[in-house]
Amino acid sequence: MLTIKPELEVLLPIHNEADSIEGTVRELYDKLSPQVPLRFLICEDGSVDNTKEILCRLSEAIPMRLILSKERKGYSRAVKDGMKALEAPYLLCLDSDGQCDPKDFAKFWDARTQSDVVIGWRVHRADSSLRKLMSRTFYRIYQLLYHVPAHDPSCPYVLAKKKVVDQLVDEVGSMQQGFWWEFVARVHRHGFSMRELPVNHCPRSAGTTQVYKFHKLPGIGWRHFIALFDIWFQTRAHVGSRAKLL
Repeated sequence: MLTIKPELEVLLPIHNEADSIEGTVRELYDKLSPQVPLRFLICEDGSVDNTKEILCRLSEAIPMRLILSKERKGYSRAVKDGMKALEAPYLLCLDSDGQCDPKDFAKFWDARTQSDVVIGWRVHRADSSLRKLMSRTFYRIYQLLYHVPAHDPSCPYVLAKKKVVDQLVDEVGSMQQGFWWEFVARVHRHGFSMRELPVNHCPRSAGTTQVYKFHKLPGIGWRHFIALFDIWFQTRAHVGSRAKLL
């Protein structure tokens, strides 16, 4: 379907999004493809509805690489599998629930040469009060360790150069659900340049969250807390090497 090699690949991790995924993918393609030659990296994660069938049908009309899974891998592993398949010079990572506004992409693309990674900042988050409270609390602990120059390190609106993805993809995975907390921390600890841009955060287009369900939040928070220290110890050598270079 593409006559030229894509300059951008758009990674979408997907699990049980049959009610909305076709509209999400079509909207992204309609809004982004006039700006840059692109291809989707679809990381389907063991859906038990008819998400797979919808994606296979969409692949006949929209340029994409389908990574299908019979079993549930989890958010982080799904994203990692997509990152390992990256071929284009740039990777745009978005969640597939319709909360990422494609209208924000233009300013990300304009900023692509100014830093290694561009991340979103959900100034007005369309999430539950409990989830926002837990995120703010975790952010304070996170910053005590990492001092990352970002207001919203967990935002799933990320544009990264291939060199960054290739270097970090084998390291990430300590946070099974908090992938972007970890990715941004490692980006900073490795000394890659980073820029943050405000983004519009939309309500889910359909259904409810497939990861941050109420009964799972305490366990997720505890595992994230432990992972913070694991990542800090794992990246000490990178910070030391960066300091010497400076």
